[in-house]
Amino acid sequence: MLKTTFEIAVLRCATLAAICLMSLPAAAQTSNNCAPRDQVVQRLAERYGESRQSIGIGQRGVVMETFASADTGSWTITITTPGGVTCLVASGQSFEFLAEALPVVDSDA
Repeated sequence: MLKTTFEIAVLRCATLAAICLMSLPAAAQTSNNCAPRDQVVQRLAERYGESRQSIGIGQRGVVMETFASADTGSWTITITTPGGVTCLVASGQSFEFLAEALPVVDSDA
């Protein structure tokens, strides 16, 4: 369940990237930004101290994950194809862990 506007934006961005990458599966698999999932997860943990913070499933079984570090604020968005190839979609700094409530919706509109 999505809880924040940021998570919705991340999911939309990752879904768009997944659609683009799925249209070129051979190129995505040979890209320098792609590797087997276990290698990508290990590198994110060892090099950046990042662990998985969110997950979502997109079209054609593509899995989007957000990894982040509470200590450094670094973050990475990945997508993984059903074949197990994980590609880096975006990364950055200043990740914030949020748990915002949904806004109250007025049903008298």
